[in-house]
Amino acid sequence: MSLNERKTENIVRRHFDNFLQDIIVEEQSSDNPKIKKLLATASKSGNGGGYPEFIIQYKNNPDFIIVVECKADITKHESENRDKYKDFSVDGALLYSSYLAKEFDVLSIAVSGENEENKKISHHLQIKGDKKAVSIFSNKLLSPEEYLNGYIKSPEKFRQDYEKLLDFSKDLNDKLHKHKIVESDRGLLISCILIALENKTFSRSYKDYPDPKQLADYLVTTVKNEFQNGNIGENKLIILTSRFEFIKTDTSLSKKDSVLRDIITDINENIKDFIKTHEYFDVLAQLYIEFLRYANSDKGLGIVLTPPHITEFMSELAEVNKNSVVYDNCTGTGGFLVSAMNLMIKDAKGDQEIIKSIKKNQLIGIEYQAHIFALACSNMFIHQDGKSNILNGSCFDEEILEEVKSYKPNVGLLNPPYKSDKKNDVDEYEFIINNLDCLEQGGKCVAIIPMQSALAQTGKVLEFKTKVLENHTLEAVFSMPDELFFNSKVGVVSCIMVFTAKRPHPKNKKVYFGYYKNDGFVKRKTKGRVDLHSKFEKEIKDEWINSYMNREEKAGFSVTRTVTSSDEWCAEAYMETDYSKIRVEDFNKSIVTYMSFLLSSNKIKDVIYNPEIKSEIILDINKWKSYPLSELFEITGSKTTPLLELEECGVGEYPFVTTQATNNGIEGFYDYKTEEGNVLAIDSAVIGYCSFQPFDFSASDHVEKLIPKFEMDKYIALFITTVINKEQYRYNYGRKASQTRLKERSIKLPTKDGEVDWVFIRNYIKALPYSSVL
Repeated sequence: MSLNERKTENIVRRHFDNFLQDIIVEEQSSDNPKIKKLLATASKSGNGGGYPEFIIQYKNNPDFIIVVECKADITKHESENRDKYKDFSVDGALLYSSYLAKEFDVLSIAVSGENEENKKISHHLQIKGDKKAVSIFSNKLLSPEEYLNGYIKSPEKFRQDYEKLLDFSKDLNDKLHKHKIVESDRGLLISCILIALENKTFSRSYKDYPDPKQLADYLVTTVKNEFQNGNIGENKLIILTSRFEFIKTDTSLSKKDSVLRDIITDINENIKDFIKTHEYFDVLAQLYIEFLRYANSDKGLGIVLTPPHITEFMSELAEVNKNSVVYDNCTGTGGFLVSAMNLMIKDAKGDQEIIKSIKKNQLIGIEYQAHIFALACSNMFIHQDGKSNILNGSCFDEEILEEVKSYKPNVGLLNPPYKSDKKNDVDEYEFIINNLDCLEQGGKCVAIIPMQSALAQTGKVLEFKTKVLENHTLEAVFSMPDELFFNSKVGVVSCIMVFTAKRPHPKNKKVYFGYYKNDGFVKRKTKGRVDLHSKFEKEIKDEWINSYMNREEKAGFSVTRTVTSSDEWCAEAYMETDYSKIRVEDFNKSIVTYMSFLLSSNKIKDVIYNPEIKSEIILDINKWKSYPLSELFEITGSKTTPLLELEECGVGEYPFVTTQATNNGIEGFYDYKTEEGNVLAIDSAVIGYCSFQPFDFSASDHVEKLIPKFEMDKYIALFITTVINKEQYRYNYGRKASQTRLKERSIKLPTKDGEVDWVFIRNYIKALPYSSVL
């Protein structure tokens, strides 16, 4: 240890000595057995134990520790690969963090430099169990309280806490199921308990009620008193308390010993702290979504909840701030209002008068179903909004509408009920129009609805689209992830629309269309869709919002286009394909898929890796030009042949082409054909999968044909199928690859002297592996 390095240590020591009432500072080693054991093999040289300059523990937060490494030489702060543990402060701090993070959440601090004026400081946070640490805080030493608050509010800590909440919600749901609490009552029970736990007397004394009937009565009475103290109004009070009455008569809750008490304790220990730590996160909605995932039927619970990260995203799209008056005419559990309240209170920057006004006057909702209305009111109450203006009734009721308009809302957020009966249910656009009509002129409305509503070009829905544009401006439409509602057990493909209220849509206005299919979420068996690596919060959300705000056009991601009500309102219809992402692997895959089909159908006997010509041919996308499919091909349908009819004909040599995207689209061979070969076939039912069909064939329903207007061989066909399959993002169950849409599509191909370079295309495939056996 050099004398100069002692100077660096003294800087750190003097700083933390000011806070010894809150922390324990140890040097080189620790008396904590767990820390001592973890550092026993953490040597910088690879042999023996590790000895950090400082190990800092919090007296009241034992799960979070700080480790500090010091270097006198500021040039020895951080190596390029962070693997010079002995010589660089960041490298050494991260090494110790990697060991300690097996049991703790760790903040590693690297300090380099000999004096206050010329020092360099880096911070990294590594959550227990994570393999990587992330950069956090600025280039200066902070107080232990600031470090603790930053850690608690970090995305990494939220993810950890959120995963614990998901685990708990599953366990809680299993417990409620075991005690036969019906799905539709579970959310009400949880909200009732959370409200009661806000009462200090109840929180201290509920365990003193051994009799389950008395405890159930005490719980409901406490909540009734809380609502009364919040001055929510007599009518609301009657509705709300009536919805909680089941607790007093439920067999498990009111008659079985310790069942209700244990549930209250579980919620107190696992949810209450989460709510305090992560204010204005919609915990109740998350629990409700969990109940949906494990319910026998989502319809049994009555609603489809918008995932919390989307309610937050939509609130930011609407530019919600402290001056916003937010209206949700399809409130559900109140998720949009909670997300909006979060943004509004952040913007208030601690001004209590403004915050009071926000909660009292600036959040308005309508919910038709009484039990969901009770959830919404409870949810807002849990978030310290006892006076929220949530109304029970129909958003089409004139008396209710007049009350809503009296608040002069300027932001509308909604996820309307998705119609299952197209003839009798209220259309999604009717809810959007209802919301827009309540907003002040120039107000923003953001709605999430089924993609089908955006695609409609005929009928009643077209009439609604026309009506919207006659009175309001369409600003943007975002195509959302296909499985966005996976956790609610709903398979609808959705989109988000942004409108400006009471300003007719200008004739030549360009609308922004975003292809926002990747939100960074992944599916996990026990947790559903989760933001496993916080990608949405850290990167994706800002990218989405910035692209929209700046009206950026980017191939494969976004486009602007002038549209009318009779056009499709989605990025898939207008966006350019990002050909920069096409790779040799894509063409290899097409060859292997086609070769596998030939092999399995005994069209070839051997597989040879060799290419037909031995030379490397480079793709230069800059030399590709766009060609309409209708100029290259005659686009037509095929005759549908029922499988039963084919089975009567018996097995034969002709392929049966279907909409499947495996085995070259082939599902068996029969002694029957209806179509000539040497064409491309496209599935128009699912994802628009394109395959080359060299032989005469028969086809199932929804198989379209592309008959070449040029001389097409197998090499050219495989090149073009690869390119066309890059267009699959345009199609899904809601938007099929119909003949009409295919005739409107163009693809890019290599070009020479203004014409398609067929020679290059043919030779490119011939130069790839396995081409010699095609």
